[in-house]
Amino acid sequence: MAASKKKMSDLERGMVSIIKVFHQYTAHKCKLKKAELKELINNEMSHFIMKIQENETLDELFADLDQNGDLEIDFKEFIALIAMVTSACHELFTPLNSD
Repeated sequence: MAASKKKMSDLERGMVSIIKVFHQYTAHKCKLKKAELKELINNEMSHFIMKIQENETLDELFADLDQNGDLEIDFKEFIALIAMVTSACHELFTPLNSD
């Protein structure tokens, strides 16, 4: 990413963080296998999603996310998970609920 003279916004830093975390778990091959997705969710999203312990739960989530059926989660499929979880957790962070 080209250096900018302006400081990145909170949203931009969040977007960069999502990209970096995705690549951290894919070892820069740009796709997550099932075990890598489980590790990412359990390590990085445990405040928003219960830790995945059952293979059946992981299988269902993986199948829902793997839209192209290649048995891997690419970045676009991963972003769908981020969007769903963020949307589901939105109410926790509305001004009325954030004390």
